[in-house]
Amino acid sequence: MFRQMRRKDRELKEDEITEILKNNSYGTLSTISENGYPYGLPISYVFYNNSIYFHCAIKGHKLDNILNNDKVSFCVVGETCVLPNEFSTKYESVIVFGRASEASDDEKDMVLLEVLNKYSPDFIEQGKEYIKKAGEATRVIKISIEHISGKAKG
Repeated sequence: MFRQMRRKDRELKEDEITEILKNNSYGTLSTISENGYPYGLPISYVFYNNSIYFHCAIKGHKLDNILNNDKVSFCVVGETCVLPNEFSTKYESVIVFGRASEASDDEKDMVLLEVLNKYSPDFIEQGKEYIKKAGEATRVIKISIEHISGKAKG
């Protein structure tokens, strides 16, 4: 169903993939629009319970796309460094294929706390108040991972 990585010598192990997903701030979500065109956009996220989660408004292009076709891909690029004298780049990246759906209410609350812990660890109490006020205007989307791979060049 999913292609095997061509450059097996650059394939990352599961723990390396997990570290990249946990330690980076944003990734690119790709969905398919009703007109058949891909739609990719950078989003902040959390990797939690072996899934990717992100929060968003209650309406929008990406939600329309997910309702139309729940298959998505999500790419995170970690550390990079251009190697001009080698005409190459040192890099690490992870790509996830999965299905996107709205998180349950219980999941939503836990995930929003994870978002606070990741992006605003010094403002947890203020963040909890913000979540209470903005909760009705916020959706949390879960990407259930069906395939994942990571690649790096040292």
